[in-house]
Amino acid sequence: MVGPNRPLFVLFGSSIVQFSYGLQGMGATLADLYARKADILLRGYAGWNSRMALQVLDKIFPKDAEIQPSLVILYFGGNDSIDPEVPDSTHVPLEEYVENMKKIALHIKGLSEKTRLILLSTPTVNEDQIVQCYGDNVGRTNEKSRIYSEACIQLSQELGDKVIDLWSVLQERPDWLTTCFWDGMHLTQEGSEIVAKKIKMVLTEAEWEPSLHWKKMPDEFSDITI
Repeated sequence: MVGPNRPLFVLFGSSIVQFSYGLQGMGATLADLYARKADILLRGYAGWNSRMALQVLDKIFPKDAEIQPSLVILYFGGNDSIDPEVPDSTHVPLEEYVENMKKIALHIKGLSEKTRLILLSTPTVNEDQIVQCYGDNVGRTNEKSRIYSEACIQLSQELGDKVIDLWSVLQERPDWLTTCFWDGMHLTQEGSEIVAKKIKMVLTEAEWEPSLHWKKMPDEFSDITI
């Protein structure tokens, strides 16, 4: 633990979060934007689904912690949407996924009155590229991703939270099939930049008090002179 205490931003999710300091991902982008302004904390677990996240929710976000996050970016869904018939499937039925995400979101928002939440929906996938890399589609399809993405978006709207539709925004790039993924499901630098840009847009447009826009937050030790 080092001080002084800064606002804390937590990224909680599966592989998209765990790998988000590579290839100019959202973790790296936020760490750069908020240098001297906020601490960016990754809690990413490749291969996890929403059911697994619930098991550690109280450990990652204890309600009695002295310092509570100012912002949490939450992503689960890609592993939940996997075909239940594949070996070692991490599939979670849609209704349970929605209920799990609701429990996680409400827990996070209950940490403090100033804790803000951004959800990331299940991204699209390149099925052909997955087959090329792994020999089969490992239980992932673009249609299943769409269904879980739409469920996450609907839940976010019901809860009044910010959400980024990753399934749609990645496909806004005309050449997304060849540029956004390195294995059909994990993001390249180009794909990561799209996600980071959308997060920056939310942070710019959100009417939160206090503001979490990087240009409106003070620099640490700005009063220190020679």
